[in-house]
Amino acid sequence: MNTLDRYIARQFLTNVIALFIILFSFIIVIDASLNIDEFYRLAGRIGSPEGADPSGTVRRVLVTALLIADYWWPKLLQLHNFLLGLIMVGAMGFTFSQMTRNREFVAMMAAGVSLRRVIRPVMLVALALTAVQIINQELVLPRIAPLLVRDHDDAGEYKLGVSSVPLTLDGQGRLFRAASFDADTDTLEGVYILERDADGRASRVITADSAIYENGAWIFTNAQSRLRGPTTIAPPTAIDRLESSLDPNELRINRFESYSQAMSFSQASQMLKRDTLVDPKKRARYERIQWGRFSMMASGVLSLLISAPFYLTREPKNMVIQSLKCAPVAIISLVGGVLGASASIPGLPASIGVFIPVMILSVVAVAQTSSLRT
Repeated sequence: MNTLDRYIARQFLTNVIALFIILFSFIIVIDASLNIDEFYRLAGRIGSPEGADPSGTVRRVLVTALLIADYWWPKLLQLHNFLLGLIMVGAMGFTFSQMTRNREFVAMMAAGVSLRRVIRPVMLVALALTAVQIINQELVLPRIAPLLVRDHDDAGEYKLGVSSVPLTLDGQGRLFRAASFDADTDTLEGVYILERDADGRASRVITADSAIYENGAWIFTNAQSRLRGPTTIAPPTAIDRLESSLDPNELRINRFESYSQAMSFSQASQMLKRDTLVDPKKRARYERIQWGRFSMMASGVLSLLISAPFYLTREPKNMVIQSLKCAPVAIISLVGGVLGASASIPGLPASIGVFIPVMILSVVAVAQTSSLRT
């Protein structure tokens, strides 16, 4: 990259960082102001030993600030992926507006530099930011997924807690139910499992005080198995383990739906290979989650290309008017990419349907850059 490329890339990256800081600060301040009483009450409980009076005001305020930071830092990483496309378009608009105001485009064209040349450093930085987005999606978010489903009351906590398990089907056609499932220790309590025959009638019932998942099987504590016929029930027999494709990870995903949005590509692939995933709607949804991330990333980069010609003009223009012209085009491009990645298209496999917006935006991007007057 020559001096001009480095200058444009630095300006663009600076504007991207500034917009992220401003937008994230705005979001955190609004949420904190709406829930400050909750954070402050929680800080008083956390910052004091058991049985003692609430901690001092200064310490309580500091703990409150730490709780707000602890609650929001994982969510900001997730928001980064959703907002990157919009932020890049906005940063490009500010970068090119600054260069127009300083008559830098006029000087460049006078030196024989094409305006199309200006897009190159912006696209290189955009591709680098998209690579960071991929790393965030594939390596970071899956590791902090439990932190993404916390409520304000759970700030400062790193436990998912306990909940009941409704009737859940596994890959072998069994129905699982449990009085409680500890998502932190992967332990089931009050286990009830119903096996069925080919006609759907109950053939065996398994009950257990508790169960943990190891090596593809549930290991029971104080478990009994009873065979059931059309009119009789056999005496109970002891049972120690039961192989099943229904594992704690799937139980967590069933409980916390937003877990699925934090899955990596390989985790989504593993979910699609499960025998328990027999519902075609759920299968299509996981396919959209698996492939839709790449569609959204491509849509963000293409929206940048589509929006650039509104700011790259041979003669200085009012950038406010140009921004008003660009805004609906950029918004439609970005929203179209998001909707295409999340909505099903009848008659098309989900793995192909998510890329329909990318195909359309590619044509528009080529038309826009080709029509650029320079």
